[in-house]
Amino acid sequence: MKLRRLTLALVAVSSAAGSQTYQRTDTGIIVVPARRPDSIVRLQVYGDGIIRVTEAPTKDLDLTHSLMVVAQPSAALSFSEAPGNVTLKTAKAAATVDLRTGRVSFRDADGRVVLAESGAPLFTPTSSEGVPFLAIRQQFNRGTNEGFYGLGQHQFGQMNYNGEDVELAQHNMDVAIPFVVSTRNYGLLWDNDSITRFGDPVPYPLAGASGDGLKVTGKDGAAGWTATYTVNGRVIAERQEPAVDLQYLENRKDWPAGTRAPDNSSTVPGLKVTWTGTIVPAATGLHRFRLYSSSYAKLFVDRRKLLDRWRQNWNPWYHNADVELTGGKRHEVRLEWEPNGGYIALLHRDPRPDADRHTLTLSSDFGHAVDYYFVGGRSIDEVIGGYRQLTGKAPIMPKWAYGFWQSRQRYETQDQLLSLLREYRKRGLPLDNIVQDWDYWPEDQWGCQCFDASRFPDPRAMVDEVHRSGAHVMISVWAKFYPGTANYRELDAVGGIYRNMVTPRRDEPVDDPNYIHGMYRDWIGKGYANAFYDPYNTRAKHIYSRQVIEGIGSKGFDAWWLDSDEPDFHSNLSVAERQRRMSPTALGPGAAFFNAYPLEHVEGVYDHMIAYRPDVRPFILTRSGFGGIQRAGAAIWSGDVASRWDNLREQISAGINFSMSGIPNWSHDIGGYTMEDRFLKPNAADLDEWRELNTRWFQFGAFSPIFRSHGENIHREIFEMSPEGSPTYRSMVWYDKLRYRLMPYTYTLGADTYFKDGTIMRGLVLDFAGDKRSWNIGDEYMFGPAFLVAPVTDYKARSRKVYLPAGASWVDFYTGSKIAGGRMIDAAAPYERMPLFVRAGSIVPTGPAIQFTGNDTHSPLTVNVYTGADGGFSLYEDDDVSRQYLHGQYSRIPFAWNERRKTLTIGPRQGSYRGMAGTRVIKVRWVRPGTPLNLDASDATITYTGAPITVRMR
Repeated sequence: MKLRRLTLALVAVSSAAGSQTYQRTDTGIIVVPARRPDSIVRLQVYGDGIIRVTEAPTKDLDLTHSLMVVAQPSAALSFSEAPGNVTLKTAKAAATVDLRTGRVSFRDADGRVVLAESGAPLFTPTSSEGVPFLAIRQQFNRGTNEGFYGLGQHQFGQMNYNGEDVELAQHNMDVAIPFVVSTRNYGLLWDNDSITRFGDPVPYPLAGASGDGLKVTGKDGAAGWTATYTVNGRVIAERQEPAVDLQYLENRKDWPAGTRAPDNSSTVPGLKVTWTGTIVPAATGLHRFRLYSSSYAKLFVDRRKLLDRWRQNWNPWYHNADVELTGGKRHEVRLEWEPNGGYIALLHRDPRPDADRHTLTLSSDFGHAVDYYFVGGRSIDEVIGGYRQLTGKAPIMPKWAYGFWQSRQRYETQDQLLSLLREYRKRGLPLDNIVQDWDYWPEDQWGCQCFDASRFPDPRAMVDEVHRSGAHVMISVWAKFYPGTANYRELDAVGGIYRNMVTPRRDEPVDDPNYIHGMYRDWIGKGYANAFYDPYNTRAKHIYSRQVIEGIGSKGFDAWWLDSDEPDFHSNLSVAERQRRMSPTALGPGAAFFNAYPLEHVEGVYDHMIAYRPDVRPFILTRSGFGGIQRAGAAIWSGDVASRWDNLREQISAGINFSMSGIPNWSHDIGGYTMEDRFLKPNAADLDEWRELNTRWFQFGAFSPIFRSHGENIHREIFEMSPEGSPTYRSMVWYDKLRYRLMPYTYTLGADTYFKDGTIMRGLVLDFAGDKRSWNIGDEYMFGPAFLVAPVTDYKARSRKVYLPAGASWVDFYTGSKIAGGRMIDAAAPYERMPLFVRAGSIVPTGPAIQFTGNDTHSPLTVNVYTGADGGFSLYEDDDVSRQYLHGQYSRIPFAWNERRKTLTIGPRQGSYRGMAGTRVIKVRWVRPGTPLNLDASDATITYTGAPITVRMR
């Protein structure tokens, strides 16, 4: 590992602080606490309101180079002293260090303490692969009542993380971003690349196992859970198990005889498992259960059903259930499961003291110091801007990326992809991007960056036809290689392959049919050994991108789908085994850099794509991310989620918190990636539910940053989902077309993520932090400053509760009716529409009906003014695809509505770009109370030449 060492040599004496000492530096201060004389606390200023704190239990400060942070320390600071402490100040924040204890606290610009360390950091010596490390922990704001958001993407249905526990570990569907923002208008970026935990610093133990506070007894008072295994109702095994623990591939040896197929590849058909037990908790309070499961699972406590979940058997995930239990009292627990070859485990955490539960605590498995950045601001938006100041700006996506994307798993031939694109154009359904998913290469050549000529005879011609149609094409590229390919050998020659993935271990389960030649084989054909490359290896990073450009980029593809970059080289391995197999990296043990893989991988591709086509905005879709991923032109999607109503609901809070983590472009598989068997050959009732689920998900997708349909097994094209004229078809077509009518508004939101460090998908707390009822709402959000979106997540629901925040009046998008804020309403939700409201005072520019974004060549613009409050909007325009906006090639047209005067002022155009129309036709529509939706109507028409003009409402 490459470490940077700071050794404290000189310590200055502060007369104001008596015998206490600290040292000033050009960018901050260094303190040796009197009560911890062997330790060091360093503060550095990185910008106005941004202060880095580094604490170590030694005066030698050993740190690896930050992978997340690209900013450098600055010197805009001042100092002040008081007895026992020293304060470092910037214009927006100040940090005070107690010279006796080393504890650091932070004040905002008004002098209020907003963040304070609750005690000294905890350092526990540990190691990985023989390399010494420290397990680290720091608690802040013990007993706080503030709201916490961000932390990446986590699909537990959580919104406000105060009182919650969140593990940050990359996994399919779970994205680790160690950045949290607070309603106190600060953020904290925790600079550590290993697995990190927010909240409870200790991993949840298995329920009833060693380390857990539950006493579990089963049948006849025997210790542990009574597990009953039946096949088609016949009991084939009953035994006492200390814990429900069939969680990983490594647990296959733990199944009882007769429960697995002869080749051990799956469970026998008709198998069901039931665990029963009486639990006696040691403590009274909030007990937290966490069920890790796939297939069908139900959890009951005292006959009350806490969980009823389904997931595809190859991709289980956690489901949270909190329940109040009485210490010393017996409680009955029952867990029912239909394995279908899947995985399961039941974890539990005893109650924690309220003050420790309601706190900001961060801990990491491997580090050399506590290293974090305080980011202060006057709003959460400003805080997110500070995060990007530290970790990199979010570049503007090409305009077409904000159109509609069609994808499926997968287009099997070149003709299949083109025929579906032609059908979209024939039907007049707007589309900007079609996606070629994996397995377009010869079966045994994963990583060749080539095409199977029998199925894709002329990829260049395929791309050319896509472009002639006005669309773009994205292609899936993995970081995975089969050992027999030339690309594998080239990477291996520079030490750029994780050899542990293809190197046998003596203790491997060699009787497992998924195991071959040192690793678990994949799911293609007969199954093949494979390994991922090491993006921490600079030479390998260059080679990888060159291979992709030469093999695929040369064919003209527009965008890159970097799938499975957690990396997920085989689902269902334990975390410890994943860490071993992706190790060693070029920087050190895989466990120490576990979370940073997607950042290193994606950023490497992004940089090389810019070098390859310097004036074209690269677009990357990736399944995982890390702090700073936004600077790599990346959008993240939520992974292989299930086609279930509860998964649809979980996408909303996952997307909101992900966006509040500082990464603005997010997506999800409309309809869910995979589905229950009942949807594959549905009866009439199941078909109706399938179509309604996809209809509601599509409505949500139309108001997501990236609007994208994808999934396996069932074809996801609009015309494949339901017949023309059906409610599903009509609704999908309506929202598809609406997305394009709103493109001037949406593209401006995209541009503002760069110019204003904006957030597209906005938790209500971003705009209404003063309304505490908004803090915990995770099933509605703002889409930019104007739209309040309330997706429908219940089957057959035709209305839903919607909270309209205080501080604004609201307009029903469809009817124009005006509603006061600060209350919950029953909003109409007919099958073909979801509740959608516009904040009074909003200005929403819309465009004409188009088939793709390139259709709109300076067409008339309609400016919809939602009266009732003052408002403004700054319309952004450029050439849609180049990087010339970085050099000032863009324009802004400012709009301002004055409610008292009833005037719309269109200000002078600011800036210009190549191809800009000097004159624009602008139509104005006044949306008064009761004005129904009509995107083709207008009340006034003007010719705008760039000079200011005022239009009065009549």
